[in-house]
Amino acid sequence: MDNKAFFLFISLFLFTGNFVQGQVVSDVTKVGITAAPFLEIGVGAKANAMGGAFVGSADDVSALYWNPAGIARLNRAQGVFMHSEWLADINFDYIGFVLPAGRFGAFGASITSLSMDDMLVRTEERPLGTGEYFRAGSVALAVSYGVNLTDRFSIGFSGKYIREEIWKEAASGVAIDIGSLFTTNFYGLRIGASLTNFGIDMRMKGEDLFVYHDIDQTQLGNNDKIFAELQTDSWPLPLTFQVGVAMELMKNPVHRLTIAVDAVQPTDNTESMNIGFEYAMKEWAFLRAGYHSLFLHDSEEGLTLGAGINLQNTKIPLRLDYSFSEFGQLQDIQWFSAGIVF
Repeated sequence: MDNKAFFLFISLFLFTGNFVQGQVVSDVTKVGITAAPFLEIGVGAKANAMGGAFVGSADDVSALYWNPAGIARLNRAQGVFMHSEWLADINFDYIGFVLPAGRFGAFGASITSLSMDDMLVRTEERPLGTGEYFRAGSVALAVSYGVNLTDRFSIGFSGKYIREEIWKEAASGVAIDIGSLFTTNFYGLRIGASLTNFGIDMRMKGEDLFVYHDIDQTQLGNNDKIFAELQTDSWPLPLTFQVGVAMELMKNPVHRLTIAVDAVQPTDNTESMNIGFEYAMKEWAFLRAGYHSLFLHDSEEGLTLGAGINLQNTKIPLRLDYSFSEFGQLQDIQWFSAGIVF
């Protein structure tokens, strides 16, 4: 049965890799050509501290984002809340929950939110503001399911509803994520693969796109108040294929050292790699480091660091994690996560 599972994993890996490869122009940076780019912001202080190299690990509730197959291997219900002050004073928040259901697999749900404070409406005639305010933000609602097909092979799926808005205009769409996770006989080496944000194109719509139009401005006496709608372009979602490996370089009752490496192939950028490490002492205190977007053209990201603590002796076990991400010329990012185990 393990051989069949491995063959299924390889088939999925080759299919998704070839599918994304067909949509990527190698060595060409295509930043800014997709809708909902907030979907590419990594989730979880632990995973971000490891440089985003988490597809092959996917061993906590943040697997909902990185690789939904990982939720099938959680034996207790878990929840997580993450907050970050993103670039330009933008708030990035994530809430996720996983409920194991024994042999029936595991179910999960999550909310991702990108928001900012209200801003003044400014025009050429009134650069100091018109007195009106507008807001902009994005949200993604997801439900997930993961199941262990064998004791070594797991698969998972997520369905998403995505919405972006700015002032009186908004765009919405749906997408799916597909993930797989396979544990080999080679010192517990884990291989994961995920295809994320496979969905429909998004297009802005709203009341400000409704205008009056004169069909023929050269003809006198015709109706110059014909109701019309300005149609904006449609943009695809940021489809991304990732494959990752993770294994323990050291593991005993006191110490554990895990290394993880991910290869990332997005449709809106060039290929890159993420690498990360996690050191655990008695599965109570954790130190993490990594490097995000290695080999990416014109990357602003780089070194990542973090730490965590597992409060197992409390009435409700809590897990607190922190990470720091370097962003070159831009402001550096700090991530805070609070997890709960039921």
